Amino acid sequence: MRELLAEYLNNRLSRRGFFRRMVAAGFTAGFVESLLSNLAAAETPADQPSGTYRTATGTGGELLVEQLKAANVKYVFTNPGSTEVGFFDALAGAPEIQPIVGLHEGLVIAMADGYNQVTGETAFVNLHAIAGTAQASGQLFNAHRDHASMVVTAALVDTTVFSDDLVLAPRPGFEQVDVNKQFSKLSWEVRNPESIPLAMRRAFKVAATPPGGPVYVALGTAALEAKDVSAEIIDQSKFSVPIRSRPNAADIEQTARWLLESVQPCLIVESELNRSGAVPQAMELADLLAMPVSDFLGWYNIGAHFPTQHPLYYSYGGMRFIEEENPFKTADMFLALGAENFAVRTISTSPTISERGVWGPGNYPPSIPADAKKVAIGIDTGSMARTEPVDLAIVADVGLALDDLLESIRSLATTERLAAIRASRYDRLAALPERMRRAADADIRPNLGQNPMHPDDVALLTERASDRDAITIHENVSHDMARPYAPLQSVGVGEKMRLHAAGGSLGWGVGAAIGAKLGQPDRQVVLHIGDGSVMYSAAGFWTMARYRVPVLTVIWNNVNYQQVRFRFARYQGNMAQTDRYPTMFLGDPEIDFVKLAESQGISAAKATTADELESELEIGIAATREGRPYVIDARIRCIDAGAESTWHSQFSLADSRTRNV
Repeated sequence: MRELLAEYLNNRLSRRGFFRRMVAAGFTAGFVESLLSNLAAAETPADQPSGTYRTATGTGGELLVEQLKAANVKYVFTNPGSTEVGFFDALAGAPEIQPIVGLHEGLVIAMADGYNQVTGETAFVNLHAIAGTAQASGQLFNAHRDHASMVVTAALVDTTVFSDDLVLAPRPGFEQVDVNKQFSKLSWEVRNPESIPLAMRRAFKVAATPPGGPVYVALGTAALEAKDVSAEIIDQSKFSVPIRSRPNAADIEQTARWLLESVQPCLIVESELNRSGAVPQAMELADLLAMPVSDFLGWYNIGAHFPTQHPLYYSYGGMRFIEEENPFKTADMFLALGAENFAVRTISTSPTISERGVWGPGNYPPSIPADAKKVAIGIDTGSMARTEPVDLAIVADVGLALDDLLESIRSLATTERLAAIRASRYDRLAALPERMRRAADADIRPNLGQNPMHPDDVALLTERASDRDAITIHENVSHDMARPYAPLQSVGVGEKMRLHAAGGSLGWGVGAAIGAKLGQPDRQVVLHIGDGSVMYSAAGFWTMARYRVPVLTVIWNNVNYQQVRFRFARYQGNMAQTDRYPTMFLGDPEIDFVKLAESQGISAAKATTADELESELEIGIAATREGRPYVIDARIRCIDAGAESTWHSQFSLADSRTRNV
């Protein structure tokens, strides 16, 4: 032991090597870890904060792992490869970091996305060289749109040393970082092993600085495998750059005056509100001035998490109301909490999108009146005033800005005036969402009790069965936008948390559910996923089983690419006229999702009626409470245009052969 200690303290033996040889000598792993911790504390100078700076010596992979520890990384989301041997050899000696293996690169990106969304912590991903990097592109696109903070690494087979045409290397004349540049905040390559910890610190800093996003780092294989390398390891918290800036006082006062003078001000909320922890202040402002609230982009991003059962919450811009009732169509002022909201006016008024019926008239939130005053508050200057002009753009933390705005409003208006403003419109505005909820409840009643089930049955039963504070992951696109049951769902601070991929690239749901459960193990996680979507990421069931990640998965199975069929039908072309929709029907053969789940170690069952689903939800929830994942194949009927069409081209390669081989 004495000789090993001397070698370690004189930097002739890496931490990993010391650990291995001590265990081989008969010491327990727990004892060696405790000894190493005590040695690290003893080596810290008295005038230096403990754990802030230290020098580590080892392989490039070991330096990477040491810096990950300094960043408090708990999980490595990975699909491993041989080119990353330097990293995984080091990871084998770091029991405090848990690898989570996904069987496809897209899965691990989605895991990191879900993990970041529910924790706010920067996630860490390792992929396999350039091929794995390319495989991950679809989910990296989602993560970029989600502003998901993550550091993504992969080994780099260096083409600058000997040959420019190597296996698993960038093609001649190209760089590995070219693959996903547009889906990352920054991308760079590291070939010097001493630079690995520095590159990681910078990557974590850039990824975490709001607005967050993925950062990609390609690490040379030679750098990861280099030995006896020394570098400084620094506490990642020393590189944190939180953007908690207060707004300009004059801008806040101007906004307050406009709100007080407005006849019908409206509040638009976006995910930045939730990220800043400012939902309570937004609720206070809405109540104070009786402002209707909308999450215009709520069905296509992670959402603001403004409570959907709030009396003044108007869902997606009050789409269910007739023109004269909709306050968003007659408003004279809009206050957007988050930078991306005003883009919807341009989308809504685009003749290419709306009038031609590619998406269908009325599918978007109402157009924002062009002459209404518009104020945007947020930190994403790249999105602010990008498409739609604003009268005032306030670059500030949404929470701090709301604090100052509430104070300014109360300083400019007496209590009596504020009460009069509220009384002049609150009852009228609150009555409309309540009527919408009653109408939604009435609309869905005729759809209940069918066999196969109508989607509304699945929505209501899962809503009732799941915990009040459940995290719900949604990748069932055709039943997750403006369906009648949307106003009846309870989402928001203190209630359910709802996640949806902003990018719309399929294959996100299973991985995101795993990441969300890892990030919030003490909250129920329910995955709602379409039968088409699940086949992009079904290998994730293996990960759930391997690590006992107790997620309840409900597959909304209509044997169809229904969302795409909606679009095909609305085009009003040959497909709609003949009721033939090529490539939409997913039967013949029909996928057995129960067997698919069971083959990967997860219990599963089918449900075709409401009674069966109710029973399976009880069984599935009990299983997850015991620590086991569970899958329900909920067979639902197709709805809307083309619902009865099962037509598909009858092609058989076997029948076209000239030889039976």
